[in-house]
Amino acid sequence: METVTRPDPRKTAALSAALAGAVDLSALKARADAAARQPSRPAAAEPGAPTSPGDAGDSEWVIDVTEADFQAKVVERSLEIPVVIDLWATWCEPCKQLSPVLERLAKAANGTWLLAKVDVDTNPRIAQLFGVQSVPTVVAIAGGQPVDAFAGALPEPQIREWLTTLIDALRDRLPGIAAAEANQGAPAAEAEEEPEDPRFVAAEEAFERGDYTAAEAAYQEILNAEPANELAKAAVAQVRFAARAEAADPTAIAKANATPDDLDAQLAAADAELADQQVDQAFARLIDSVRRTAGEDRDRARKHLVDLFELFDPTDERVMKARRNLASALF
Repeated sequence: METVTRPDPRKTAALSAALAGAVDLSALKARADAAARQPSRPAAAEPGAPTSPGDAGDSEWVIDVTEADFQAKVVERSLEIPVVIDLWATWCEPCKQLSPVLERLAKAANGTWLLAKVDVDTNPRIAQLFGVQSVPTVVAIAGGQPVDAFAGALPEPQIREWLTTLIDALRDRLPGIAAAEANQGAPAAEAEEEPEDPRFVAAEEAFERGDYTAAEAAYQEILNAEPANELAKAAVAQVRFAARAEAADPTAIAKANATPDDLDAQLAAADAELADQQVDQAFARLIDSVRRTAGEDRDRARKHLVDLFELFDPTDERVMKARRNLASALF
């Protein structure tokens, strides 16, 4: 199932494998069973334990999950309702933007879906299970299997759209969704929700129309008013890339390979590779262009690469590696 309605270069190959049903959750079940056979321990958190970037403590529809209770809290619950896993870390700044949004939406849904928060530093096996390469990463589980995912701190309107499409697709498969909606007296999509930021709504609508110029201007206006708004900053980079990717020549990679000294061809090919999830290849191509060029052309290649970095979490291993290689090429 694919619910993202536009090219999203931040979706990794590992996540794509998860969507195809390649994730084996039995390893965590075995670990949980082994933990259950150990002597019981107090449930209280240890002093100095990391806390979620969202609200403190569990609620009925927002829970913290560990490797030991993943089977019971996530896999088994996903047989009734979708479970959305928020994989985060205490050092991750975008997580501090995304997690509170997910928590608020989960509580407003009131049982239509469950939010399970996983600290990847203290539960590395869960992160490894889904092939997570950067945080935040969000994975939806239904019927005991991954069904969809996204990476990065997306704008709230896009998250709402993702959730609505997810719930609509699973309503006939999971009995708990209809039961939760019946208890609320109306489908979750029609339930009263907190007001959305009209600035993001306008920008998102322009994006959906394919009016990338208007979308970029709207997001840039937010960023001008709030320079620290990470969601707007990421959205500007995404809009610019989407506009280029939509207009890309499908033969761009072949042309670039045939003309290594044509910088315009190299830039277009890097965009095409990134849109096709060939992240390392795109970065390497532009770093090679930096090495081969000088002056204005060299600066163009460098700036294009830095712009592509903005599409990713800055802690993404591929980005950090490419930044090191770029520094080596420049100096």
